[in-house]
Amino acid sequence: MSTTLVKKEAVQPKWWLIDATDMVVGRLAVQIATILRGKHRPDYTPYIDTGDFIVVINCEKVKFTGNKWDTKTYAAYSKYPGGLKITSAKEYRDRKPEFIIETAVKRMMPKNRLAAAQISKLKVYAGDSHPHQAQQPQPLPKSV
Repeated sequence: MSTTLVKKEAVQPKWWLIDATDMVVGRLAVQIATILRGKHRPDYTPYIDTGDFIVVINCEKVKFTGNKWDTKTYAAYSKYPGGLKITSAKEYRDRKPEFIIETAVKRMMPKNRLAAAQISKLKVYAGDSHPHQAQQPQPLPKSV
């Protein structure tokens, strides 16, 4: 028996639609990262981008467990003295809700060039409309 490795040209990516209403951020990010990497497919190859496209809508309606809306913080450092900016999850939910899901998924991906290409297949939108109607994204089934 030999292992069949898929070629880059043979990969046919699908488009999936996820409604993030009342979903827990961490559990949603695990699902998204698995699909972006292509690990849900039987022809998964570690060094080929076999992942699918994902469109996430209603990202402002996600949930955190416990009191993470008040205690969870995101830090950004500008490399200058005193350049540390700390922002709470509640502030990001009000100002830029896409950041919460994008950051959670990005931190679950490997840190390499292939993951950078895979993370670009993630499209996150606040609200229930998105500009990807032409690609006909299918609702994500529970089994994927």
